[in-house]
Amino acid sequence: MAAAAAEVSNKRVVLKRHVTGFPTEDDMELVPATARLAVPPGSAAVVLKNLYLSCDPYMRSRMSRHDEPSYVPDFVQGEVLTALGVSKVVESGHQDYKPGDLVWGMTGCEEYTLITNLESHFKINHPELPLSYYTGVLGMPGFTAYAGFFEVAKPKKGDYVFVSAASGAVGQLVGQLAKITGCYVVGSAGSDEKVNLLKTKFGFDNAFNYKKEQDLTATLKRYFPEGIDIYFENVGGAMLDAVLLNMRLHGRVAVCGMISQYNLEQPEGVRNLFCIVAKRIRMEGFMVTEYYGNYRKFEEEMAGYLKEGKITYVEDVAEGIESYPTALIGLFYGRNTGKQLVAVARD
Repeated sequence: MAAAAAEVSNKRVVLKRHVTGFPTEDDMELVPATARLAVPPGSAAVVLKNLYLSCDPYMRSRMSRHDEPSYVPDFVQGEVLTALGVSKVVESGHQDYKPGDLVWGMTGCEEYTLITNLESHFKINHPELPLSYYTGVLGMPGFTAYAGFFEVAKPKKGDYVFVSAASGAVGQLVGQLAKITGCYVVGSAGSDEKVNLLKTKFGFDNAFNYKKEQDLTATLKRYFPEGIDIYFENVGGAMLDAVLLNMRLHGRVAVCGMISQYNLEQPEGVRNLFCIVAKRIRMEGFMVTEYYGNYRKFEEEMAGYLKEGKITYVEDVAEGIESYPTALIGLFYGRNTGKQLVAVARD
């Protein structure tokens, strides 16, 4: 076959400039390109057709230039963004992957991507469930909720659990896993619609709109008169300060993220850290990648919960690769309801 026959259109999202403060759609650019549907001779690479791309808060850090290396490398100006995605193998030089295989892992924000290292990719074992779930409940956000809650927070039946950013990709699952475990769960979110979702769809015992609360310390005291055993931290800032005052003795704080701080040029301080001493609180950050060895156990357990109706999941799906910049930026303004993703192609 002539090489020209293997050339396809490949629209890509590139970083136009590094970001300070709040990012905008203009910091990214959709550029036309082509992709060759072939792997280098003798290599173990694969060509992926990207079906669904994930939009995740951690990507904000990668859009800035860091003098000191961050935990994840900065995006390179003028180059394609990378994100977690669900993809189909279209060409393969790898003995374990064949055309038609479905995988999830890190890929380019584009229609087709050549992957030379498949160490962090997983084959999809439950294609009977919505493939988009592998950007969320069955992918990195779902496993983040699972590992952070069970491995870091170490819940016990009857624990009082508070989840911030509770309607997001991770928070909605932490709450449901807490209920399955027999905990009492309250969540915070940024709109009445999201609060209603937490109580009616995700089974939280209670929830509140933090934007309507004048005194977060008093709010948490109202919802947790006996204090909080586990705080699943997604926002940081004033909420963390208020939570520390409301923690119980030997409480646990699983620090997943701090989305309220990502766009600030000067991060906010935390004033109530002495509570960690006085209340013997364990506060621990974590990276889900450190738990990837347990992914298959999680996948089977979560697939079971989904099929049994014990877990429900809400997605916010934007259509087409051209919608990626707007969808990603929306995360930082709370525009999404549930897991934000982009459908690039559906087969």
